[in-house]
Amino acid sequence: MKDFFRKIYTNIRLKLKGAFDAISNENIKSNILQAVPFWIASIITGLIAVLYTKMFAFAESIRGWLFDTHAWLFFIITPVCFIISWWVVAKFSPYAKGSGIPQVMAAIELSTPRYNSKIKKMLSIPVIFVKIISSLIMTLGGGIIGREGPTIQIAGSIFRKVNEWLPAWYPKISKRIMIMTGAAAGLAAAFNTPLGGIVFAIEELTKTHLSYFKTAIFTAVIIAGLTAQGFLGSYLYLGYPQINALSWWIFSLVIVVGAVAGFLGAYSSRIVLLIQKWKSTFKFQYQHVLYLVFCALLIASFAFFFSADAIGSGKDLMVKALFTSEKYTTWYMPVLRITGTIFSFTAGGAGGIFAPALSAGASIGSLVSGWFNLNGSDANIIILCGMVSFLTGVTRSPFTCAILVLEMTDRNNLIFHLMFAGLVASIASLLVDKHSLYHHLKDQYQHELMHEDDAKPQQTTSDAKQGDAQKNE
Repeated sequence: MKDFFRKIYTNIRLKLKGAFDAISNENIKSNILQAVPFWIASIITGLIAVLYTKMFAFAESIRGWLFDTHAWLFFIITPVCFIISWWVVAKFSPYAKGSGIPQVMAAIELSTPRYNSKIKKMLSIPVIFVKIISSLIMTLGGGIIGREGPTIQIAGSIFRKVNEWLPAWYPKISKRIMIMTGAAAGLAAAFNTPLGGIVFAIEELTKTHLSYFKTAIFTAVIIAGLTAQGFLGSYLYLGYPQINALSWWIFSLVIVVGAVAGFLGAYSSRIVLLIQKWKSTFKFQYQHVLYLVFCALLIASFAFFFSADAIGSGKDLMVKALFTSEKYTTWYMPVLRITGTIFSFTAGGAGGIFAPALSAGASIGSLVSGWFNLNGSDANIIILCGMVSFLTGVTRSPFTCAILVLEMTDRNNLIFHLMFAGLVASIASLLVDKHSLYHHLKDQYQHELMHEDDAKPQQTTSDAKQGDAQKNE
């Protein structure tokens, strides 16, 4: 059997080589060789994104069934899952924690041969497995996390690894461009938003001019997206919310929800950073465990005493607000969603903040709609603008956020409303901090990596001096 497959592989390889050698134009040959690694990495990214999506949905369905049948169990399940999720990351891949987008940003900035060992800690095969396992465990326990940020780090790891596997004779491909392209492909596959993936790469990940890598990124986004669609179908992340007549006066409420949600998104990011700074003072593992138990019991209490909508990624909450008659949420739902997101994200396990931020924004938009007793169509506009605004407050990427929500819902007539909401949110978030959560976390990861590498030579030098002194004695 092994010989049979080896024979098939040899025949395919020889035919491909013959077809390639038959091409007389050397420029075409060079372009094909440059493109092949992106094609391979994009297909792998699409396949893993599909598998991860299905596993994430399965974990959420199990969590929902457990909560419907034995809600009280979550006072045990949630702490156990939070602790295991944190332990898996801390034990096997510390830089697989959190969203994954800051790690990709840090890797892009450090993309030189000098820092290969540092990049490997943030983008590698072990990171992929740890990211998936840790986030699934936290999801099962009711953690308020998403799979989109992790998918981006997973895709960055895949593209980096494919680039690393290229033989020495192969045309050189920029590691930085490979990672950026992987991140864009990962977002496109996770949300089924090809334009969002491209805009995300331009607005969030790089300051390089698009012309240097436009072919690579366009091709990767298309292939990864089509691969995901091939298994999941041509779906919209949220669907088609009802949007009929657009009233000009609704822009006044867009300003309100944009300012409020943008400010709260930025302020919740600041709280995350303060908690992370406080946690860095922990010297013993039991301190981390106690914090995890506190976070888990708090989130379990949200679900048990208030609503099951308070836990999970929040997609069900967004769907309910946009597609049912239950347009208006309670006053405490935004508080629960924002608070739960903060404590889930700071728990130390793997999990993204994209979907939780969108659901927090949706709850704010739903609450504002209830204040003004808006009808279905107008309420949907404000809910979608709330999603864009809160995510903008976290990421400071208003154009990316607007395009993502636009592609999730296919409501092209809302483009100006969504972009205006993102602009207002971006301005409001500057009142809290001029940098995004991702920017601060990226700097933190870079500092940790530099500190690790700098500490070793210092310790070695100290030991050497001590050894010399002992010899002299």
